[in-house]
Amino acid sequence: MDTYILPPPPCEYPCDQSPRTYDIVDYRLRRLIPYKMRQRITFFHKNEHGIDPASLKISGRSFSGPDIIAEREERITLALEELPVELQELVRGSRELYLRWQAPDAYETVGPWPSRIPPGLHIFYTPGNGGKPDGERLCRLFRGAFGSLDCSSSESFTKLPSDRFTHSTAYQYYSILNDLSHFASYLEHNICASGNQECVTRAQRIDSAYSVDFSYDAISHVVKLTALWPRERQPLSIDSHPQHRSEVGIMTPDTPPHLESHELGVTGLLTVVGEDSKPAPTLFSFPSRHKTATDSTFLSRFLRPWGLHPTMQLRISSSKPPMEGASCSLHAYLTLPRTVFADKYQLGDELFLASKNLTALRYISRPVDLEAPDYAMRSWGSSLLLELQPPNVKSVRDDHPWTAEIPLHLRYLSPGSQGYKDVKVPWPAVFWACTAEDGTRFPNNPFDRVNLGYDGLFGPRTLFWHINAKPEVGENLYHKIQVPVLDLARANGINTGTATVVLMGFFFVVWKLISVCLGSGYGRRRSSRKLKRKSL
Repeated sequence: MDTYILPPPPCEYPCDQSPRTYDIVDYRLRRLIPYKMRQRITFFHKNEHGIDPASLKISGRSFSGPDIIAEREERITLALEELPVELQELVRGSRELYLRWQAPDAYETVGPWPSRIPPGLHIFYTPGNGGKPDGERLCRLFRGAFGSLDCSSSESFTKLPSDRFTHSTAYQYYSILNDLSHFASYLEHNICASGNQECVTRAQRIDSAYSVDFSYDAISHVVKLTALWPRERQPLSIDSHPQHRSEVGIMTPDTPPHLESHELGVTGLLTVVGEDSKPAPTLFSFPSRHKTATDSTFLSRFLRPWGLHPTMQLRISSSKPPMEGASCSLHAYLTLPRTVFADKYQLGDELFLASKNLTALRYISRPVDLEAPDYAMRSWGSSLLLELQPPNVKSVRDDHPWTAEIPLHLRYLSPGSQGYKDVKVPWPAVFWACTAEDGTRFPNNPFDRVNLGYDGLFGPRTLFWHINAKPEVGENLYHKIQVPVLDLARANGINTGTATVVLMGFFFVVWKLISVCLGSGYGRRRSSRKLKRKSL
């Protein structure tokens, strides 16, 4: 039986008809049509790296051209029936399911993808019945897709606040994940049909992406898989399946007339493979909540010596807000695995916060056990949002690098070899949150990225200006800390020594008690004899 859903817009990009001048338009329901998979491939390049439209070739359902230095985004939109059976059952029982993965590598973007999250795998989930998640099924599916994850039940998830803003999901899970090699293999064996070499090639290429998103919500009733590759030399060779709608965009930043401060403008070429005989010129603008603070970078490190109470230091190159005349505040969003945590009571002292160039702890996931060792906990860890306190800048000359310090605490870990264990802590996401003008609206744009963990903690009129991470040479966006633990190789000697010392102490105490008893008893007998003699 055919599947029917709301009809997709004429193109994945917001568009109007010829002469192909693009803007955000409202697509109305006209009729129900059978769904077919859609794919959108976008190349975003600098102006100096543009290509000649005449060099692009369109032949049937094939699109080709010379290599281009650009960022590449691929988005595939699927109906639920095109998913594996186990994944179908999961999403049908969900109201929202978002997976966000960020590579542990720093990169800069020229396209409309400036949003940043801490590196690793972020999962945001809302059950369809509004109750607790089916943790066992969720974790089983996630382990099958991403490999070995420390996820076993609903207790592995943390609950997000429902009293802040309604656009936040109900539960969150996070795990450190260096690459997507296991996920690429999962797609190859569970999504790609037998003999579909084009699908296999795309699945294998996803391992080199810098960010990957999986999105589902019960309103759209479709699944979107989006991957982004950094700016590098990209091949222009795309083949489209007859039953799929494929769009290819080659774009660059532009400034259309009447562009608002909260909008982004792009121009370039758009082709619907299999329908267009030549690329069509494209120009459109769209509101965007996420932008890049181009004048600033930050460096994260842990102050030495680490000890069991390490301090994360953020060194930010500028304290100047990205917008003049707007209310802006600087924030750091941290996702901490359960091996390390922040003490909300310590971060509630205003004088202590001021000494660390911090303003306030705006959010921390609950509960966070301050005493439990790592091996006694089941939740993934905790997330927190801190507002930083940059120095006042009165002129350009006063603007200079500054630091903020975040005190953290390590948990006791299970025994290990060599007496030490390595703990990984992801870099935070650092951004300015600025309030947009009254009346500003942010409808979904074609490149929007929502449900990032922190955006649900702000109002709908908030603009996020992201500060790019700048690690030192040879470092990635994971900190590595050595934590002292019980050395298993020496555990037997320690047990024997401990038992020996305890026994020696026990015998010493017994000997002393016997000595006291003997001495006290002899003294009493002598006293009683003297009393008898005196009475005689």
